[in-house]
Amino acid sequence: MDIYLMLKAVIMGLVEGATEFIPVSSTGHLIITGEWLDFLSKDKRDVFEIIIQLGAILAVCVEYRQRLWHTVQRIQTDTNAQHFVRNLIIAFLPAALIGLAFHHQIKEHLFSSFTVGIALVVGGILILLIEKFAPEGQTREIDQITAKQALQIGFAQSLALFPGMSRSGATIMGGMCFGLSRQTATEFSFFLALPIMFAATGLDLYQAKDLLSADDALIFLIGFVVSFLSALMVIRALIRFVAQHSFAVFAWYRIVFGILVLVFFAH
Repeated sequence: MDIYLMLKAVIMGLVEGATEFIPVSSTGHLIITGEWLDFLSKDKRDVFEIIIQLGAILAVCVEYRQRLWHTVQRIQTDTNAQHFVRNLIIAFLPAALIGLAFHHQIKEHLFSSFTVGIALVVGGILILLIEKFAPEGQTREIDQITAKQALQIGFAQSLALFPGMSRSGATIMGGMCFGLSRQTATEFSFFLALPIMFAATGLDLYQAKDLLSADDALIFLIGFVVSFLSALMVIRALIRFVAQHSFAVFAWYRIVFGILVLVFFAH
């Protein structure tokens, strides 16, 4: 096995785990990093990215396993568990339906360094504006989220279908716009990642099933494990961070990185 290929898999896994749940766009970073590293062929790289996204999803399942297990156990009798699942379904549907309808067009036309660079800059500006003008969130617990707020967050999440906008950024900022506290919006974003990412990766894996090969198993496994471990650390750190800080630092990072992408990578 090529040691340099394994190292590239580690780097890609780190990028996915480090960026999936913070508002900087993991997809955008993976596109740029994959091109920079010249990692695998385009088709194989797409499959690899699907696999490492599953590693990041698993990190959420592990970190919030007690809440998830409690919900499964008490869904038939516990009102809070029922509301929690209802809100996840409501918030999941807009992006799922729009993504299903335009999946091919998005993959075909929007996955490029230029579109990612533009989205990074625009998203960074939006974060700065929302941090400055959004009202203080009164919804401070996930169980207090209403069906209306869940639907609003779901439509906000649809913006992340544009590569570079960031799914976590869209859901967190959307939540803050619609009355959630920063920490509540962040935690709800973690949970909302489960249905939308499982659905998206499941669809992508099915469509790419002919590209799966035992010869790539080790490379895929390395990326999966690294993504899981790095995502787990980021989830824990982010909850502590948002308790005392705004997302402005991520906004400025997006703007600077986006400009660099446009200057050096876009054609």
